[in-house]
Amino acid sequence: MTGRDPSRLEAVLDMPAERFDELPFGAIVIDRDGAIVSYNEYETRLSQLARERVIGRNFFRDVAPCTAVREFEGRLRTFLRTDHTVSEKFDYLFAFPHGAVAVEITFLRLRKKGQILIAVERAAA
Repeated sequence: MTGRDPSRLEAVLDMPAERFDELPFGAIVIDRDGAIVSYNEYETRLSQLARERVIGRNFFRDVAPCTAVREFEGRLRTFLRTDHTVSEKFDYLFAFPHGAVAVEITFLRLRKKGQILIAVERAAA
C-alpha cells in the first residue's frame, strides 16, 4: 500500500465519521468474530454495498464470502494468534459480483481490544 504505516492507520479510529468517509482507501473495522463495526464510503463504492446492509454482519460469511478462504480469513486468523504482529500487508483479488478487483490489503490490530482495521486499496495497474 502506498505509504501506509501502522501509526497513521491507527489514527483512523480517532477521526470523526465524516473524515473516515473521506479516506482515499477502503476502511473496514471488524471485531475478533468478524462482525463489521465500521465501513467507510470508499469501501461502499468499491464493493457496491450500502453501509446499512453490512454494519453488524459477519464480513467473511455475509458480506464478502470470497474472503472466507485461507488466503484471506486464514491469514487474518494467523495474524490474530501472533500478538507481536501489529500489521500485515498482502495482495488479494476481490471477486465482487460486479467483477474482480485487484487490491492491496492491510490488517492492523487496533488499540481497542479485539478490533482489526482492514484497509483496502486498488492495486496499482
